[in-house]
Amino acid sequence: MPKLKTRKCAAKRLKQTGTGKFRHFKAGARHLMSSKNAKRRRRLRQDGAVSTAESRRIKVALPYGL
Repeated sequence: MPKLKTRKCAAKRLKQTGTGKFRHFKAGARHLMSSKNAKRRRRLRQDGAVSTAESRRIKVALPYGL
């Protein structure tokens, strides 16, 4: 059986935790930060968790993990 290809778009956007869950970067943290309050900017710095419904699709896109 041939090797499976990794979806590079998913590999660049996601990180895998030690327990095997996936984390993603939050949207809206690239520019126009001066108009956002400090609490919102702090929350945008943290990684977001991927839902279980999305994690099934991610496991197909990343067959060998990260």
